[in-house]
Amino acid sequence: MNLYGSNIQKQTVFFVLIAVFVFQAGFAAEIDSVTPRNIKLENSCASINTIFTQRIQEGIQKANDHQDGLCDEDVLYTELRKAIFQSFTASWGLKGYDLDKQLRRLLARQSYSLSLNDSIYRDIDYLEGFSLNIKELSDVVNVNGRLVGLDKMGHFFSEGWKYLELTQYKKYTIDQALEWGKEQETGKFGYTTTGIFSFSDLVANFNGWRFWNKVLLKEKDPLKGVLANFFNRPYITCETQIVASLKKKKIVQAWEENTRFDLADYVDGAWDEGNNCNSYESPIIEEKVTLRIKNVNSDFTCPFIAEDCLAAREKYAYYAKYVLHPSCLNVTKKRNVKTP
Repeated sequence: MNLYGSNIQKQTVFFVLIAVFVFQAGFAAEIDSVTPRNIKLENSCASINTIFTQRIQEGIQKANDHQDGLCDEDVLYTELRKAIFQSFTASWGLKGYDLDKQLRRLLARQSYSLSLNDSIYRDIDYLEGFSLNIKELSDVVNVNGRLVGLDKMGHFFSEGWKYLELTQYKKYTIDQALEWGKEQETGKFGYTTTGIFSFSDLVANFNGWRFWNKVLLKEKDPLKGVLANFFNRPYITCETQIVASLKKKKIVQAWEENTRFDLADYVDGAWDEGNNCNSYESPIIEEKVTLRIKNVNSDFTCPFIAEDCLAAREKYAYYAKYVLHPSCLNVTKKRNVKTP
């Protein structure tokens, strides 16, 4: 091989490696939940509900358009994901991150945007957090008084779907799906790419499974009691179309919206990284972040609102060990609530 060919080969390998790193880095986004603590933000819950109610309705319509008078679950799930992510495909690409970026645009007037250089993560270098340094932080919004990163919505819909795939198609138990989620945070969603392990991401993932399960409600909601599960209703049902059936002289079915999506059914204080604290890949990273937090707010402690952790521990019960940071999981007494 001549020198020219050797250089071409080296350049090709170089660009392939860069592409791999960029692709992996695209999986993870982070937020600063300390710096904007005292910023007053308009409640975004209604806006988010409107966005996703419209997208769910779009997915239902597309699913019915692609069916021949019968309800096909696979078609429904595919069209819902395409509509929710506003994508031509249901699976390929960085769905959660793309959704995060869409919401930053759609909710720009209601969210708070902060550059990495102004954040508590500014001292994490490229080797410590590659992904963190090649893209901007996600924005934060107020959801019924909770400070929530828009990256959590990506986790909710994208990783929530992955959890459903694991439990519905690969026969994982919920425990195994939650363990899988923790493994991803130690890898491409956290330690490997940003140096940060977000327990709030795991909370969003789990609630995303609850959302996708409620689409057709094939399993009981593990966070609801017997009575609540009895009255729980799926988002979508398959209904016989009487008029169409009479005209065609055969049974015609279609998917119909049965109950409306409401983010308030899922969001709680554990979605807030100021309560459900982060962990860090190394003591060096943790020290850097801790020093920056002290500079921003010397009185800040995590959990910021202990009552939210007590409530989350009660809500998640048996599953709390999978989704709550030890400092949130082990809160033993209430202290005065600090209002953001």
